[in-house]
Amino acid sequence: MPQILTPDLVLLDADLGADKEAVIRALAARAATTDRVVDGDGLAAAVLEREALTPTGMGAGIAIPHCKSAAVREPSLAFARLSPPVDFGAPDGPADLVFMIMAPEGAAETHLAVLSRLAGSLIDERFTEALRTAASPADVVALVEEVVADRDEEAAAPVEEGSRSIVAVTACPTGIAHTYMAADALKAAAARAGVRIDVETQGSSGTTRLDPAVIAAADAVVFAVDVDVRERDRFAGKPFVQVPVKRGIDAPDALIQQALGHADDPAGPRLAGGSASGGSEPSTPQASASLGGTVKRALLTGVSYMIPFVAGGGLLLALGFLLGGFEIAFGVEGTTLSTAQSVALGSSLWNLPDAGLLYYLGCVAFAIGQASMGFLVPALAGYIAYGIADRPGIAPGFVAGAVAGLMGAGFLGGIVGGLLAGVAAWWIGSWRVPSWMRGLMPVVIIPLLASIFASGLMVVLLGGPIAAISDALTDFLSGLSGTAAILLGLLLGTMMAFDLGGPVNKVAYAFAVAGLSEGTPENPAPWMIMAAVMAAGMVPPLGMALATVLDRRLFSVAERENGKAAWLLGASFISEGAIPFAAADPLRVIAASILGAATTGAISMAAGVSSQAPHGGIFVFFAIGNIGMFVVAIVVGAIITGLTVVALKRWARRAPISQEQAAPVAA
Repeated sequence: MPQILTPDLVLLDADLGADKEAVIRALAARAATTDRVVDGDGLAAAVLEREALTPTGMGAGIAIPHCKSAAVREPSLAFARLSPPVDFGAPDGPADLVFMIMAPEGAAETHLAVLSRLAGSLIDERFTEALRTAASPADVVALVEEVVADRDEEAAAPVEEGSRSIVAVTACPTGIAHTYMAADALKAAAARAGVRIDVETQGSSGTTRLDPAVIAAADAVVFAVDVDVRERDRFAGKPFVQVPVKRGIDAPDALIQQALGHADDPAGPRLAGGSASGGSEPSTPQASASLGGTVKRALLTGVSYMIPFVAGGGLLLALGFLLGGFEIAFGVEGTTLSTAQSVALGSSLWNLPDAGLLYYLGCVAFAIGQASMGFLVPALAGYIAYGIADRPGIAPGFVAGAVAGLMGAGFLGGIVGGLLAGVAAWWIGSWRVPSWMRGLMPVVIIPLLASIFASGLMVVLLGGPIAAISDALTDFLSGLSGTAAILLGLLLGTMMAFDLGGPVNKVAYAFAVAGLSEGTPENPAPWMIMAAVMAAGMVPPLGMALATVLDRRLFSVAERENGKAAWLLGASFISEGAIPFAAADPLRVIAASILGAATTGAISMAAGVSSQAPHGGIFVFFAIGNIGMFVVAIVVGAIITGLTVVALKRWARRAPISQEQAAPVAA
């Protein structure tokens, strides 16, 4: 068994500070004195980043801050018995026992399995009481080794034939601690209830998939997860409960009873997909999900699935213009097709037009790009509906989006149509129907009725007004100039840097992409908006990369390594390249990023920079109009961000932890 805890990583009855950040930094500093950790600051930043997702106070005086980080060489633990206790976010008060679990990015499964077994042991009161009375660091190490070895030899308890059964999946973002603690808590609760349970832990030490026969025989499913369940379709048709992973630790008995209650209730929630009889039925949203949260998730789902359609299509349009010239976009007299479409459909390599090979290839690229861009609104609407009603919503959503496009309602019509289709599909799927009809629901009845409802409303009532609003918005943007254009650039730049790939960033990007196909040489406003959004989105990672060069001492080893990668990520228009910096120091990094990105957006709009490509950064230079000012705007923004974050880190710093706090002597 790999040794994960040594006496020099044990602190007994230690005062490490007044809050959990001080405790985490002190334990990281102690770990950095060993050869197991290469960078204490980087380790502390990674643990605090994980802590920001969900507090790791487990209740009963226990906390398990943890992370996976490149700052860690070998999977390890640091343990502190605190005096006085410190609040780690548990509902029942502060923690006096703190296990900091540290894993490298590419830890071997054998090491991670040891860490997971320890995490599961923390729900054993005998173990935690022994830790509270341990007389020396060596005693703590012996306790940990003993409990991990004992758990490694455990055999599954026999279950009586004919007992009710549940399957469960547990998963957390790092897959180290909460995943396995929730699994063990659910197993203990099931044993108390006399229920058979099989748990699939989708964690860092690997996933052993549940046997399909076990899933088929289960009465209900419990998902205690903070991330998406892998291969969720395996559980289709089953009654289910889904909660955050921490609730699987805090209230396992209630979850077992709730799952069994859903199994006994014919109207209870069922997972979308195939049912036990071979059909399927959509799931009912959890009661705890708010309307706003559901709508936000649906919109982000739609945007995420839409982007691949338009990214390739937009680049093909730009390539078509590069090879064939702008005139290929205009229609041929007597036909509704553009010149490019006519040439692409009517010619071939063996029958080239008079203008030659490059012109023909440009027309082909443009025609394919137009076809790809034509999926923008249907894909947006289809996957918004999918985000609400799962698979049964896709078909009515696509139809509603296509109708919105035909009526000229555009991007706004796609959003409305997708929401209508999703709500209709979910509602129809909630109907109680005879068992023989369940198989028809997702493939015939739901698509038919939801399409009639959503698309019918678009045609009869909503499409015309939304099209008028879209036209007014297009006319407004086309008329932007001077101060108005600069203010729009400031706003778009701020949104792109506000959450670095999150919902606000995606709204700004989707707004730009939606209008891209409307741009022409006579109406370049949509292309200008796309350029401002792309340039502003490149600034945060480039600014962070620059800052790590300007003053390396202000950044941890891990951050300096991230800074090297951020040069390429920023140049490629991947705003998420700044997230590692923002996670460790959100206020200063986000503030500096917003300042630089907003400046870049304003410069880009003021200079009339345009982009016919929706993605690619500097690598789609051929699609950028006024490339010189595009580069200038990005460079100015990156310099502002880099200098600002350096200044803030130098002169707006938290008080450092004292040497006594960082490495106290064990009592």
